[in-house]
Amino acid sequence: MRSRIPSLAVVSVLALTLAACSSEPEEAQDAAASDASDTGGDGHGAVAGAAEVSEPQLGLTTIAPSGAVSHLDLLDESVTDLGEIGAPTAMTTDGRYLFAQTDAGVEIVDSGRWTWDHVDHFHYYRADPQLLGAVEGGGTATVATTNLSTTGGTGLFFPESGEAVLLDTEQLSKGEIDERFRLDVGAHAGLVVPVGSFALVTTGDGEVDAYTSDGEPTGLTEACVDPAGTITTRVGAVLGCADGALLAHVQDEELVVERVPYPDGTTAPAASDLDNREGRPTVAALAGEEGIWLLDTRERSWTLLPAPEPLVSVTAVDDAEQHLLALTADGRVLVMDGEDGAVLAETDPLVATSVAGGRAPALLADQQRAYLSGPVERRLFEIDFADGARVARTFETFDEPAFTAETGR
Repeated sequence: MRSRIPSLAVVSVLALTLAACSSEPEEAQDAAASDASDTGGDGHGAVAGAAEVSEPQLGLTTIAPSGAVSHLDLLDESVTDLGEIGAPTAMTTDGRYLFAQTDAGVEIVDSGRWTWDHVDHFHYYRADPQLLGAVEGGGTATVATTNLSTTGGTGLFFPESGEAVLLDTEQLSKGEIDERFRLDVGAHAGLVVPVGSFALVTTGDGEVDAYTSDGEPTGLTEACVDPAGTITTRVGAVLGCADGALLAHVQDEELVVERVPYPDGTTAPAASDLDNREGRPTVAALAGEEGIWLLDTRERSWTLLPAPEPLVSVTAVDDAEQHLLALTADGRVLVMDGEDGAVLAETDPLVATSVAGGRAPALLADQQRAYLSGPVERRLFEIDFADGARVARTFETFDEPAFTAETGR
């Protein structure tokens, strides 16, 4: 099923630029679908005061239980204290910003490092990190981001107050928190999913309504029972539903929403914690204890793989070897084949104590490495997943890395 509505705002012609410079037809199609939703100009991610550099400024930005924020530079291994926020209870990241839930609301940390994806090449930037302040609301917010940290929007939904908020990401990149809209849609476990110059907002009644980025209703409504989980790939924004997912993007100044249902006859639990190497088309999620869901947003299809053992989390690398990474219940990282679920390699139990204590290690992946946080172990591990799950580096941390983000990607 596909729905369209005309755009009520001017959408950038960036998609045409992206498609024209891509050397791979599939990647150009992805750009036309996903990055057409970018509402920025042709600045290639540049921000006043930021330096463009020749390589990605990769790092691990962590928040301690006290709220102390630190940054480990993966290039020179230096550690920098960025300041302190309230004690965090949850965190979401887009690869530049950390959105941390505290008593003040959602506090936003700007790591000052980001990559701008130009489909067939990238631009890398470095700026001074900042603590930007808090967005207030009732309850632990669900945060939805896009793949570009200098344009578009960032969605926050506060379940207790029922407030749906869309932040202006371009203003975040300039150090300002600017709410494009704040809507009262009723208390429920909801989502605000940014899609270019639009946003999808759950209603609490098994439906999703579309709005412009200025908070004007478009009249488009889609069914989505039990919404849970969202992520943006190169193809578009994904919103999980009980019967599959909605896939949304902007094309020719119109919002396009497609339904990607689960395979007929499936009884496995729905996907909720969607994760992948940032921006890539394939997304992974646990299917409860029954297996692993893979969503190919290019092919608009789901695949259910068997889980080799009890798992805590999964993420799709979506590289040439179709690697899939999983964290086991005893703290090992598995490197799996995304085609059939076969285990190709594994680490020792690196974070067994954290997992046993329910301390939620972060398992992150980029093109070359995976990173695993050990909150109780007070360690960060760099894993070469393409080389037999070899632990390439181990970093000791002074504070417990309660929440960890790979930034600069």
